Amino acid sequence: MVFTYPSSSYPDWMSEMWSHMGGGMMGETSDPYLGYFGVLFTILIAVVVISVAGIIYFLLYPELKTGQTKKQIRPYESSKKPKAIESIRRTLNKDEQKIIEVLEIHEGKYLQKYLGKEAGLSRLKTHRILARFEERGIVSLESKGNTNEVTLKEWLT
Repeated sequence: MVFTYPSSSYPDWMSEMWSHMGGGMMGETSDPYLGYFGVLFTILIAVVVISVAGIIYFLLYPELKTGQTKKQIRPYESSKKPKAIESIRRTLNKDEQKIIEVLEIHEGKYLQKYLGKEAGLSRLKTHRILARFEERGIVSLESKGNTNEVTLKEWLT
């Protein structure tokens, strides 16, 4: 009687189990291309992860999109000296600003009775505002019949 060994040193049931689990023992595969596809799949996943991280970074830091940096303002070189009327306007209330705007529209000269109407103010309010302006040297008042001619001072125009 002759005793023969099977081609594999393991029983058939064990080799069958390994083949169902993706190959033989110790990383052996039945398909030689499966290893290459695994490497390509890993590289593809890495590229996708890096791309998504780059897009998120780009969206979180928009200053990198435009490439513009914040400009440094030098006090005397980059800013204009404000006009006198702009400086005065900052100190005025709403009603006083309305009077100045109407005077500017009419090139700095207008009759008091029309000035109040265009500004939407009563005659008394208009008179009081113009009296304050005359005290401050903002306007000059010249009597014209039964009204005054209001003129902005030259240093404001």
